[in-house]
Amino acid sequence: MSSFPTFLHPEAKSWRHESTKNWAPKFHASIPGFSESSLISLPELAHELGIGSLHVKNESSRLDLPAFKILGASWAVARVYGERLGIAEADLTFSAIKENASKSGITLLVAATDGNHGRAVARMGKYLGCKAEIFIPYGVSPEAIAAIESEGAIVHRTEESYDFAVDKAKVFSDSVSGAVLIQDTSWEGYEDIPAWIVEGYQTLCSEIDEQIGASGIDVVVIPVGVGSLAHAVVAHYRGASKFYPALVCVEPTVAACVLESLHRDERTSVETSPTIMAGLNCGTPSEAAWPLLRNGLSAAVAIGDQECAVAVKDLNAHGVDSGPCGGATLAGLRALLSNESARKELGITSGSHVVLINTEGFQANPLPSTF
Repeated sequence: MSSFPTFLHPEAKSWRHESTKNWAPKFHASIPGFSESSLISLPELAHELGIGSLHVKNESSRLDLPAFKILGASWAVARVYGERLGIAEADLTFSAIKENASKSGITLLVAATDGNHGRAVARMGKYLGCKAEIFIPYGVSPEAIAAIESEGAIVHRTEESYDFAVDKAKVFSDSVSGAVLIQDTSWEGYEDIPAWIVEGYQTLCSEIDEQIGASGIDVVVIPVGVGSLAHAVVAHYRGASKFYPALVCVEPTVAACVLESLHRDERTSVETSPTIMAGLNCGTPSEAAWPLLRNGLSAAVAIGDQECAVAVKDLNAHGVDSGPCGGATLAGLRALLSNESARKELGITSGSHVVLINTEGFQANPLPSTF
């Protein structure tokens, strides 16, 4: 019997979400230097876990950034500029936005971040000749802060929680003429930009479907902070995809807001504590994400820093460049499969094909020396 906090909802595989045309992949393809990320097979770890195959969607390099976040930030920024410039979403290209950016009236991009999202927003500002100011909570590594600053952004350290940093970014953005808040969590009255970020993330799901081949997908494991990536994965695999896998989310035990919400059957905030999984250290699920997570997730599990650190080292030893947020998926899968009841309820067998989404490379968030 597993001792890891777990929630099971195997019936979620049969739930369906209405999908619409997503133009984000077309836009991404127009960005100079853009290419799909790799899908890496790890047969030795699959054998260890007693499953048919294990693949890792390796998001450790996207447009020379060590995380997947640029997928969401780029599409959301493109949509904002497109609306200001009168360019329909089907016609959005990187060159069309860049050539007309100065006519948009946008002078500043603002975001709160645990690291990777803020850097992605700052990179879009650099691409388009627009300033960026980024608000960070406690627990963000010096390396992550330096990386954001390397994009030319001003970083504001709040020394408070992620939710507090989001509030500060919102207030600041509202006070500055020409500023736009590019945030990856939603609340009442702020829904469009987070929805566009989710659409951008779905590009990686479309890539997985093309890359996986004839084997298909039985399980996808997703690291969760506020739930925007999980929102994207649920929307894709309960909507447009030809595959209908079990979807499993993984959180730190000290910031398991989605797990707690699922247990309570309502969107719930939790008090958080520092964790090496800095990008997952979020206390409140995104308002827009919650209905899809509630209906579409097959399981949720929370893991500790020690389990995560072991998984990071194992992934890197097998040739996968992974940081703690990405390593959380392997740790979460191990935790889930240590529970025979969970394995049985979810239908995970010796022939099952599992995909882990490795959301960041080691450069984005290195393991502390204590690990």
